[in-house]
Amino acid sequence: SFAKSNDTAGPAHTALPCALTSFSPLSPDEISRLVTAGRPTTCPLDPIPSSLLQTISGDLLPYLTSLINSSLTAGYVPSVFKRARVAPLLKKPTLDPSDVNNYRPVSLLSFLSKTLERAVLGQLSCYLSQNDVLDPNQSGFKTGHSTETALLCVTEALRTAKANSLSSALILLDLSAAFDTVNHQILLSTLSELGISGAAHAWIASYLTGRSYQVAWRESVSAPRALTTGVPQGSVLGPLLFSLYTKSLGSVISSHGLSYHCYADDTQLIFSFPPSDNQAANRISACLADISVWMTDHHLKLNLGKTELLFLPGKDCPFHDLAITVDNSLVSSSQSAKNLGVILDNTLSFSTNIKAVTRSCRFMLYNIRRVRPCLTQEAAQVLIQALVISRLDYCNSLLAGLPACAIKPLQLIQNAAARLVFNLPKFSHVTPLLRSLHWLPVEARIRYKTMVLAYGAVRGTAPPYLQALIRPYTQTRALRSSTSGLLASLPLRMHSSRSAQSKLFAALAPQWWNKLPHDARTAESITTFRRHLKPHLFKEYLG
Repeated sequence: SFAKSNDTAGPAHTALPCALTSFSPLSPDEISRLVTAGRPTTCPLDPIPSSLLQTISGDLLPYLTSLINSSLTAGYVPSVFKRARVAPLLKKPTLDPSDVNNYRPVSLLSFLSKTLERAVLGQLSCYLSQNDVLDPNQSGFKTGHSTETALLCVTEALRTAKANSLSSALILLDLSAAFDTVNHQILLSTLSELGISGAAHAWIASYLTGRSYQVAWRESVSAPRALTTGVPQGSVLGPLLFSLYTKSLGSVISSHGLSYHCYADDTQLIFSFPPSDNQAANRISACLADISVWMTDHHLKLNLGKTELLFLPGKDCPFHDLAITVDNSLVSSSQSAKNLGVILDNTLSFSTNIKAVTRSCRFMLYNIRRVRPCLTQEAAQVLIQALVISRLDYCNSLLAGLPACAIKPLQLIQNAAARLVFNLPKFSHVTPLLRSLHWLPVEARIRYKTMVLAYGAVRGTAPPYLQALIRPYTQTRALRSSTSGLLASLPLRMHSSRSAQSKLFAALAPQWWNKLPHDARTAESITTFRRHLKPHLFKEYLG
């Protein structure tokens, strides 16, 4: 429940209009929806398979409702819900499996414990949203946010700087075992400053403390061990609690004049400066030094060995490399860096990323081709869409504005995929195949994704940082229906690079949006918008 707060927050926080003093009990219908909506991922700690529990949840509903509501009102989490089975997961298939540092500990939690967490997550997220507590530069764990919107925000900032002939540095921070070293007392103190008190605070304290875990490796399981720090990876609440724990880091970064964007524990720093500024490296180093101090104070560790620096020189920049120093370690700039699954290069051409995606898709097609004789056409299509087309579509809005020759390798992959679905030879004409599969070509898919993001920005469901990039078109006389829903074009700035500006979301989104049919621009829901958008692009690209 939300109550008016008379408390004042600490010096780094402003007073909140209300406080979260307790979590409200849920109705049986709400409990039923939580149980049936959860993914039935059975954990070894579950007494029965979670799919079976969902099937018989109607008969158990009175008991489940009593169990969850008793926990919420008492501010107490049963100890049986605080046990975890930790499964070491190799971070990348190419890493050495004999090195324990190459594994990520994933906590497998019981189905009911995650159901209880979801009951809390809904109310906690509602409170944080109403009080505007969450960092607007954090894209993790928020509705309408994704790795793609986070990367679009970062690349938009870099392209804007390039359009204005500025140099930019992108620093990708890496934290060592970030979720595992969260200090519970600091986190609970932070929650108190954010207005969370009473039974709600007691529930989170109970959730964090008294936890135990066992490590499962092959057929062996370790003895239970106490877990005194961290938030469990694989939990429902852990990521949100971590984002609240690191919220104050933003003010440290901003105090040095750098901008930043976060996705979970991935933090990206951006600093744009005139090419003649020879103090840029020192300012970045000073910022990283303060970040390192903040990390130490919060029991986190900055992994300088994996922290990457990408330098994008501006026009007429006298130097083409940048090096920064922090904690007596030198971090030099590289030609490219992988960020949230996408390889960024220092010219933002995405050529390295396109090569990597193409190579990965070829490998998938090779393996699917080997088993294609055993598959029906429908099964082949499902497999190819899951393993190949999904890779072509991942964060493809970043490729908007690139020349056709740059994305041609991706189109060749899609052509090969279409032929494989129908089991046709290499040089078969592909346009009829794309029509039959209802697949938009790669260039159209990029445009489709960009328009979906633009629709969210227009309707207010996209992240605020995307909404800020567009504005509606207005004119003094009354608009005719044919001109309603238009967006204002981005004016070309003086002394800016036309080529760099033409790739901006702020420039392309209005340009493509205004060419859409009136019914698409004025659609009341994303489903209706998609229903109008795809046929429009299908007709334009495939006739």
